[in-house]
Amino acid sequence: MRRSESSPPRYEDVQGAKERVWWNPSTWTRRAWLIVSTVILLIVVAVVGAVVGVRATRGADDGSDNSYPDYFKLNYTLADTYSGTTFFDKFTYFRDYDPAGGHVHYVDPEYAGWFNLTYATETTVIVKVDTTVGPGDEPDASTGRFTVRLESKTQYGPGLFLFDVKHTPYGCATWPALWLADPNNWPFNGEIDIMEAVNHGNTGNLMALHTSEGCTMENVRREHTGVAGQGDCHNATNHNTGCTVRGPPATFGPEFNRGGGGIVALEWRREGIRVWVFPRAASPAVSRLPGAGDAPPDPSAWGAPLADFPATRCDVDKHFRNQSIIVNIDLCGYYTEAVWESSGCSPKTCRQYVSETPSAFHDAYWEFGAFQVWTAS
Repeated sequence: MRRSESSPPRYEDVQGAKERVWWNPSTWTRRAWLIVSTVILLIVVAVVGAVVGVRATRGADDGSDNSYPDYFKLNYTLADTYSGTTFFDKFTYFRDYDPAGGHVHYVDPEYAGWFNLTYATETTVIVKVDTTVGPGDEPDASTGRFTVRLESKTQYGPGLFLFDVKHTPYGCATWPALWLADPNNWPFNGEIDIMEAVNHGNTGNLMALHTSEGCTMENVRREHTGVAGQGDCHNATNHNTGCTVRGPPATFGPEFNRGGGGIVALEWRREGIRVWVFPRAASPAVSRLPGAGDAPPDPSAWGAPLADFPATRCDVDKHFRNQSIIVNIDLCGYYTEAVWESSGCSPKTCRQYVSETPSAFHDAYWEFGAFQVWTAS
């Protein structure tokens, strides 16, 4: 019997309508199931993707960071060259008290010339420690030995720095370094140690960054061949140790020198700071200093550096600016004296040794070819 429009609904119809509601899956149609399944799948994909993305950025649960900057190829143009008889014209001779606490007198160009501590030819440059002044001389070295610290007149930003290093200084009590810094705004404008060693110089090249607070290499993915040391670059950590990487013995001192030295390259860019030390016999195209032919140097083709300081947890643009090229040979000082007793050098104090033993410093000299500074175009 057909019900009229005014007829009351049957009980089973009313009961079925009540039961077919959204929170009761047993009442869903096939189309409803399809819509709900699709929504759930999209949510799962989004959650999994977010988790994977976080892990890729932040690393595993130990707090490490597996992200890594893209050191893509940059097109470099030669901006500055230091070479030949005009090499020292581009530097000032530091003449103040040694900020590193060394037992030295840093001399001006006149004294350096008088004691033959700096000189240059068309093909080579020498920077050395005095080997003539001993006890009984006037003046003597009782308050410090004559040596040199050079600071480039030009200050630089990011770029590629190439150094032809023919001989590195070494010997008991020595603390030589080739580095970049803004001495007037340290540590706020940062410091990049490119070559550094103490005493015998046979434990490998030490590379380091020194910064104000907020720059670290701890729990950061790095791709280099050297051995990483302290990760915190903050100068107030562990007596200004900095974040460090050490190379093998052949990267500094007697072994490096016996091979004729090599080419040292520093790439400083927003993505990070990297250092290579190429033995002369195995250098890539960069070894063609002071000219690099028609093709500019290309660090992206050089393979893993000796030291890698990626910008993952260090804002390079914030912590490094206005850098001068600095070359010096310190004697004693904070670093050398901290390891003096274990150096096997002498039962005398470091300062006594420096004052009384001029013959100990015959190997304490830098010999360079040319320096080049390249900037990215």
